[in-house]
Amino acid sequence: MEKITAKTPWEPWMGEVPMHLDYFQGSMFDAVKTIAEKYPENTAFTFQGSPTLYPEMVRQIERCAKALKALGIREGDKVTIAMPNSPQAIYLFYGVNRIGAIANMIHPLSAEKEIEFYLNESESETAITLNMFYRKFARVLPNTGVKHLVIANIADVLSPVKKVGLAVKNLVEPILKGIKKHTKPQFIPRVPKNAPNVVLWKDFMAGGDAWQGDYAVKRTGEDPAVILYSGGTTGTTKGIVLTNLNFNALGQQVLAANPIFSPGDRMLAAMPLFHGFGLGVCVHTMLSQGGCCVLIPQFTAKTYAKDLLRFRCNFIAGVPTLYEALLRLDTMEGADLSCLKGVFSGGDSLSIELKKKFDKFLAEHHATIQVREGYGTTETVTACCLTPLTKAKEGSIGIPFSDVYMKIVEPGTDRELPYGQEGEILLAGPTVMKEYMKHPEETAQTLRHHADGLTWVYTGDLGVMDEEGFIFFKGRAKRMIVSSGYNVYPAQIENILDAHEKVQMSCVIGVPDSYKMQKVKAFVKLAANVPATEQTKKELLDYCRKNIAKYAMPYDIEFREDMPKTLVGKVAYRVLEEEELAKNKSA
Repeated sequence: MEKITAKTPWEPWMGEVPMHLDYFQGSMFDAVKTIAEKYPENTAFTFQGSPTLYPEMVRQIERCAKALKALGIREGDKVTIAMPNSPQAIYLFYGVNRIGAIANMIHPLSAEKEIEFYLNESESETAITLNMFYRKFARVLPNTGVKHLVIANIADVLSPVKKVGLAVKNLVEPILKGIKKHTKPQFIPRVPKNAPNVVLWKDFMAGGDAWQGDYAVKRTGEDPAVILYSGGTTGTTKGIVLTNLNFNALGQQVLAANPIFSPGDRMLAAMPLFHGFGLGVCVHTMLSQGGCCVLIPQFTAKTYAKDLLRFRCNFIAGVPTLYEALLRLDTMEGADLSCLKGVFSGGDSLSIELKKKFDKFLAEHHATIQVREGYGTTETVTACCLTPLTKAKEGSIGIPFSDVYMKIVEPGTDRELPYGQEGEILLAGPTVMKEYMKHPEETAQTLRHHADGLTWVYTGDLGVMDEEGFIFFKGRAKRMIVSSGYNVYPAQIENILDAHEKVQMSCVIGVPDSYKMQKVKAFVKLAANVPATEQTKKELLDYCRKNIAKYAMPYDIEFREDMPKTLVGKVAYRVLEEEELAKNKSA
């Protein structure tokens, strides 16, 4: 059978995406410093309305690098960064890179046991977080090898006036929340003076200012630079080791797929830094290509919309649940979105119906673009393919980036399947991870070298490729439900349910069953003003019977006021699965 691996460009209209790029081979810091020298008048990022130009950002990164060196961090050491999207997080991320260390990126809202796991798994001797998360870290430090805990404060990078405003907010908000919930106010904890192992941000930076020795370390594209976390192929948490080239290549690929980008364009950087989408696309892509990051440390759909309009952002990225929420905001009525050049959806499946609704919403608000869906894995930093500017296909996640190969194989094998036939999605290219940290067996299971000379990522995701190289995501193999011997893909049923006018959002899971092995259950968040009655349930089940095969038919629909979410806003289907298992055990 002829080789049918997808590769851009496939058609003349895809000439907008170059087939090959010449990739920057230095470190991530080198890439940012190079662009800072090219665009010294450009704003690198804004935070709380205050802009920071590229040269000033580089100066602060250098200060931070010296401060890290003064703490005793050496080349190859892991430094855990648990920070929201803030200036300190930017300085730390590139400062760690500047001295040849490795940034271990984790979510500051992680539970204590999770933090303990991340610190020990990475063998970090230094961790950096905000004062509001101090207690969690302090409680687990005795169980780790951490020698230094650097505590930052958002106020450290604010003007005097904004410091006062933040202090008042931190005092008033907990009281108001406490009154509303009738609970004791939860104030931001003070870090005790002379707390063991603790270094306050101002003292940390002062140590850098006093440093006299060498600190900069030359690193290449192939050197490890970042650790992000994902479930891996077995669903257990793994540290994914990514290189300088992985991130630098992503930045160049994203730019090549978006020729509408101009240096100085603004990206709303609300996706968190512990996530490949937030770190790789919203931050490093912008800072390595001359763009501006509008740093958002914490957001709701309402504040996201407010910042989008306030800063007239040109690019936004988010998960489908965020776009669903934006549709319902009163504050978006009459909003002018003509500033938008790109709206990207990733992290979870974007249903056909939600895309139609949001595209209509964009058009009604003067935007000249539509939502462009992408696909990727943390094993490749984040996105590997994207809907092209000039052509979209309903239900497709797009075409591969420059130098990215994608193919569909019989699951678990290297046997490529014909166009239109469903199989496992494989990826190869310059953003493929180095390894799973400390897990050589799973690394070998996920990264496989084929006869074509390429190393392929076995994603565990199911998809189809058409004759033009467009990829259609069909579901995550881990979510596949096997009912009476039939394969049922939750995403397909969710798409059908979401298309009903009375459904705002749905999630489908498999429930253990002694006869069928698994039976299908749907959870539905109803549209506004739709009653959660038996009549509504009957109507939806009758609708399902008309559109879903009998073997895949949900045996029940449970209404929810809201769906559980992961830390990045995806629907947490595993939470629903665990709830059902608990019900079955207690029954």
